[in-house]
Amino acid sequence: MSTMRNVCIVDDEPSTCRALQRLLRVAGYNAQAYTSAEDFLASDQTTQAECLLLDVHMPNIDGFALQSMLNGRPGIPPIVFLTGAGDVPMSVRAMQAGAANFLLKPVDETELIDAIERAVSESPKRFLSDVKVLQERLDSLTARELDVLKELLTGALNKQIADTLDIAERTVKMHRARIMRKLEAKNLLDLAPYKEFPDKLL
Repeated sequence: MSTMRNVCIVDDEPSTCRALQRLLRVAGYNAQAYTSAEDFLASDQTTQAECLLLDVHMPNIDGFALQSMLNGRPGIPPIVFLTGAGDVPMSVRAMQAGAANFLLKPVDETELIDAIERAVSESPKRFLSDVKVLQERLDSLTARELDVLKELLTGALNKQIADTLDIAERTVKMHRARIMRKLEAKNLLDLAPYKEFPDKLL
């Protein structure tokens, strides 16, 4: 492996996380682990990870729910499910929703590494498709909406944006609502991928 792949593990069993981290690091991966979907979503790895190794059965947000949430975001990493209790319907559900693979614990080390490598090798094609979607959404914004988006991406509040752009705060709110609708974003976290388009936002 010429470069270290960035793989994230999401599994509610700390011992499993540690074991997988050790295995992947020995195999030459940069492995980070999270014991809940919430912790992973709160990290900066939702778009930076090159592969997500995901358990199905977890409290609160389970693996399928996390997959569904990520599927609504451009630029998500390919998902390899790894679960201790799975069956054919679960596997079919995961794959139909876009998972790269569905493996059962205990998994053969070679099989796991091969699954991750296949998932990573296919991700550039998916990324190019996602970039096209992002660009099309950005192209739908007006010049003023792009100005407001640029400020939103810095973390500025409505009042601060209004002062910076010398417009009324209610106008900012109007533009913000239109931006969220056009970019199909439910919250500010969903806007994170657009930080990768600096030229368009300058």
